[in-house]
This record gives sequence, structure tokens and C-alpha cells, in this order.
Amino acid sequence: MFKNYNPLFYLTLVIYLLIGVYLSINTGISHDEYHEQLNWEINLKSIKDFFSTGTYQDLIEYKDKYHGIGFNIISQPFQLIFKDLISNYLDLGEYVSILLSKHIIVFTIFFISGIFFYSICRILFEDKKFSIISLFIYYLYPYLFGHAHFNPKDIPFLSFWIICTYFLIRIFKNINNDKIINFKILFYLALSSAILVSIRIVGILIFLQYFIFLIVYFENTNKKIYNFIKLNRLNFTYFFLITASFTLVMNPIFWHNPIEIFNSIKWMSKYKQDICTLTLGDCMKSLNLPSSYYFIWLFFKLPILIIFGLLIFPIIEKKILNSNLNKIFIYSLIITVFTILILFIFFNVAVYDEIRHVMFLVPLLFLVSLHNLYLFNKRIFSYLGSIIIIFFIFENFTINPYQYTWMNSFSKFYNINKTFEADYWGISNKKLYSSINEHSIQNDINSDVCVFGDLYSSAFLENTKLNCFKSYGQLDAEKNRPFYVLKNVRNFKRSDPKNCEIISLENYHYSFSNQKINVGSAWYCD
Repeated sequence: MFKNYNPLFYLTLVIYLLIGVYLSINTGISHDEYHEQLNWEINLKSIKDFFSTGTYQDLIEYKDKYHGIGFNIISQPFQLIFKDLISNYLDLGEYVSILLSKHIIVFTIFFISGIFFYSICRILFEDKKFSIISLFIYYLYPYLFGHAHFNPKDIPFLSFWIICTYFLIRIFKNINNDKIINFKILFYLALSSAILVSIRIVGILIFLQYFIFLIVYFENTNKKIYNFIKLNRLNFTYFFLITASFTLVMNPIFWHNPIEIFNSIKWMSKYKQDICTLTLGDCMKSLNLPSSYYFIWLFFKLPILIIFGLLIFPIIEKKILNSNLNKIFIYSLIITVFTILILFIFFNVAVYDEIRHVMFLVPLLFLVSLHNLYLFNKRIFSYLGSIIIIFFIFENFTINPYQYTWMNSFSKFYNINKTFEADYWGISNKKLYSSINEHSIQNDINSDVCVFGDLYSSAFLENTKLNCFKSYGQLDAEKNRPFYVLKNVRNFKRSDPKNCEIISLENYHYSFSNQKINVGSAWYCD
């Protein structure tokens, strides 16, 4: 993919990867990571049970049995390798080291996705310089860069969606040049598709993208779809068998009854997480979202340059028509994005925590927008893109480790704390626990003093003198003092504990903004 490039370019990629890995292991633990590890452990035990007894009742009765383990299959061997290194380096217990070691793999797969993103740009632009600028806009976009440090579900899903899209475009490029479909590329597409479905069942929507590409291609060429299907029926058969086989292997819940795939779709589309996400001042319920939810968050999350690139589509549409193949790719991506959003809205799919569940659409919007900007005036937008990269570097430095909460400058016209969701992942837990631990050592606090907070964060207590942890919900009933309180995630919106002193407060500022974004606090109640 990268041949005959300046050594400085390779060095920049290596530095980016190393910095990303370093930041990833020095961040907190998100609330999904405990559940992801538990999903893996239950599935692993059930796989062993299935081969020894022919059944796995624990998995069948498990509430989150439909959570895929595709990325766990990839990450777990690396987690076992890295956990001891992290434990020694950060002086942490075994369990929290296992969770943090996954961060390395999450960031690495995001880094790899960037290589495929760049390769798609090279096909669309045929301009090395603009493609490199596009790559670093993608790499340094704070929202994705922040998620890439810890998000074990959405980033791998997004990454494999990009990988699938690259192989899909390669196949159609070969078809357009009257070349035979390369079996190796077909195999990679099938494997990537299966991994995508095994990470999240909503990954089946990638086949909708394949279908859209197929329809758009034959609507804009002189070729006949019937002849194409007839000539490639063997390839379609191979693709179906390979995809189905890998999907089955990587989803143990389907083993006892393949019909479970339909139960999985039904269950996950209405996942019982009845929480609300603060959206433009309204707390929007995940199980009853207005259609405006998606467009509000996309408007405030996408970089302004990307939004501008999407808006100029009517202006540059005629230029797209000059390149029939690019027209097919761009139109297919646009139709894919809007079709998926319409399906989510129509079926009232349960979505929460900003746009994390449709995050995989963001790179597709980037590709469309950057292509529009390239056609409009590549010189002007090469300069603007370079400025955006510099701004993103500065912004990432300023708000680390809370880049995933990043919003564009439009949000600065509002009181962000009262208008939008803040630290919905709870990454503030690492620094807050460090402050609690330091306070307990300095003041010689007994080891039986409890910490009240979110249970998924308790892993940070493994190597501390404190060994009592309770959920935040138990705080109101607590009568015995002293104790510690950790307020973050959605608990941060609750009232402060009474008659307690604050130990530490986690907050940050966006660039060119005086607003202080509060994400967490630690308290001592004596």
C-alpha cells in the first residue's frame, strides 16, 4: 500500500502508533470493558462445555449471550502477552492489566483501519498528497482518536467496516476493468465480513452496502447484472460459504441453533438499556429516540470542514459525473449512510451515548466529504486540511484523555455541561482513584474504608490498601463513616455527597473556549 514513500512518512506513522499505544495504556477503563471481558470468559467456558458435553446451558441463559466475541478472538492472545508488561510498568493488579492490555490492540486495529482508509482515498483521489492529508485528518480527529484508546466494540467494528469497504471497492474496480474477481480479495472480504458480524450483529448491514454498490454499479454501466451473476455464481457461492462458516465459528451462541441469528437481531435492536442521552438540552431515551437525535449529534460531532464538504455536494455533483467509477463509489457510500440511518429511525433501534452505535458511518461521511472538497478545489482544501491537522494535534493535547467527548465549534455556543452528555465512558476513573489512593496513604486511612462508585471501575483498587467497594446506588443507605465517593459518568449529574470534602476534580477546556467541562470528582466523607 505504501511504496516509494519518503522515509519521514514512515517515521511519522511509527511515531503516531507508539504515541497512541502509550496514551491507550495510560487512560482509564470504560464501562464496556468489564462486560466485554465477562462475555469472553463465559463464551470460552461454554465452548469448552460444548465440546466436552455437547451443550452450554450457561451461555444459553446468559443475558448478553448475543454480544459477539469476534474481536476477543483476535485480542485475547495479545492481552495475555501484554498483561504482565503493563502490570509491572503501571504497578497494577492482574485483572486491570488484562483490561488495559486490550487498549493496545484496539488502537492498533484503528491504526490499521487508517491504512485501508488511505488506500480508499488513493483510489478516489489518485492524488498522494491529498490522500496523506485525508489520512491524518482521520487519524487525528479527536472523537475517533479518543475512542481508539479504549473502546473495545465500536472502534473494531468501525475498523472492519472500512476494511470491508476497501475490498469491496477493489472488487468493483477489477470488474470495471473486465478483470476476474481475485479469489484472495474475495476471501479477505468474506473473512472481514464475518468478523464484522461477530463483533456486532448489526454488522449484517454490510451486506446491504454490498447490495447498494451492486445496484448502483449496474445502473450506471452498460453491463447486465444477470450476466454478471451468472458468470460469478461460483464466486458468490464461495463468498457465502466462507462468510457463513466464519460467522458460525465466531458466534458460539449460534451453534446449538442457527435460528438464534434472528433472535440476536431482534434482541440487540431493542437492547434493554433504558437510559437517556443529554442531547441539546433534552434527555433522549434510548428506547424511544426522535429522528433528530442522529442529525443533532452528527452536526455537533463532525468537523466543520467535513460538514462543509457534505453541503457542497450539489455544487460539485457535475464533476463527479465526469468519473463514472468514482460516481458509483460516492453515490453508493451516500446511499449506504442514509439508508442505514433511515432503518435505525424506522425500526426505532436502541441507541445511546452520542453516536457510538453509528460511529462506523463517520469514515464513510469523511470519504464522501473529502472527495467533494478535492473536486471543489484541492489546493485550497490541502491548505485547510493541513491547518485542521495542526488544530487537531493541539486539541488532542489539550483535552487528553477525554478526546472522545470532543465536539466541533458549534457546541461552544451552548453551555456544554448542561446541554450535552459529557464523560459517558467514565475514563476519569483512573485519575480519581489515584487521588483516593494517595489520600488514603497520606492520612493513614484504614483498609476497610469503602469507596462508592461505579462497579466496573473497582479494578483500580486491586493494588491499593483499600479493599471495600460498593455501588454508587448504595451511598444513600450508608450510615457508617468515613468513606470515599467517586462521582463520574452519569453519577456526576447527581447532587454532591453531604458533609464531605472534595479530593480531586476532573475537568478540561476545549481550545478557544472558556467553558470548563466537568467529568468527575472524588470525595472523602468523614
